[in-house]
Amino acid sequence: MELLRRRAYARAGLVGNPSDGYFGKTISLSLKNFWAEAVLYEWDEVEIVLSQDDRSRFQSVKELAQDVRLHGYYGGVRLVKATIKRFVEFCQQNNLSLHDRNFAVRYQSNIPRQVGLAGSSAIIVATLRALMDFYHVEIPKQVQPSLVLSVESGELGIAAGLQDRVIQIYGGLVYMDFAKDRMTEQMGFSCGVYEPLDPKLLPPIYVAYSADVSEPTEAVHNPLRARFQAGDPAVIAAMQTFAGLAAEAREAILQQNTARLSALMDENFNTRRNICQLAVKHVEMIEVARRTGASAKFAGSGGAIVGIYKDDEMFARLKADLGAIGGQVIQPILDLA
Repeated sequence: MELLRRRAYARAGLVGNPSDGYFGKTISLSLKNFWAEAVLYEWDEVEIVLSQDDRSRFQSVKELAQDVRLHGYYGGVRLVKATIKRFVEFCQQNNLSLHDRNFAVRYQSNIPRQVGLAGSSAIIVATLRALMDFYHVEIPKQVQPSLVLSVESGELGIAAGLQDRVIQIYGGLVYMDFAKDRMTEQMGFSCGVYEPLDPKLLPPIYVAYSADVSEPTEAVHNPLRARFQAGDPAVIAAMQTFAGLAAEAREAILQQNTARLSALMDENFNTRRNICQLAVKHVEMIEVARRTGASAKFAGSGGAIVGIYKDDEMFARLKADLGAIGGQVIQPILDLA
């Protein structure tokens, strides 16, 4: 029996986010510390197997309420189901033939949920990879992130940009340009320009997160998108600023200018703070990290931060100080493949 295991890793947005959904530029880093995995095997019927995260039994109504607050109503099953639907439609639209064998599929993930490390898109990417291999379908790498985004935005109505899907498809460290004049149309999707960079050029990076202060990404992106579409000048200017920071950060990485990269990451957060109403606990993580001397910005939207630290002594202080407010601090395992 053919059994396929396919993974996609968590990510941290280094600079430029959240401008990926607004014709901006970003740089993102793959984190091999955490992953989502799809397991797919031939079966009599098409079956989506519930994972441990798709809970329907609770010890109390309070536990149920807390689970919904942190994880939403539908777990990852909706992501898998929507991925299968969009994959089939994509293949039909592009005359890609599919054999008639059925399969069962299940997912599992150790990515901390709703803290801004791209756990949802990782489930979709892992599922897409398994489907492509099961059906022996090849989809151009540049197109895959846009297909993944269509699962979330088109099927499930989740406000998001391309950044997470690009880094999870490409891996490593990627500079992304989503400017209108750089986007191209491929197989029915708009695709940006994606430039892999060498992760070994990065200075020491830390990532910190707190599952206790997680929130859905749409809590941030839905009102921000509404303001952008309404022509809010502050939001439009901020997106241009984010894009400029990412372009400068690309040069700083290539030149291994750590001081400049640190300053750009700090400025990214400061700009975001000017246009968004941020959770107090999320801001506290930034402020605590910065007091150690490290730079700090949001890794995404939801309760994870990322920054540059100087040495082992500073990293130890980051762990202690952020740990005191419930934060977990890790050194990224770089994706060098």
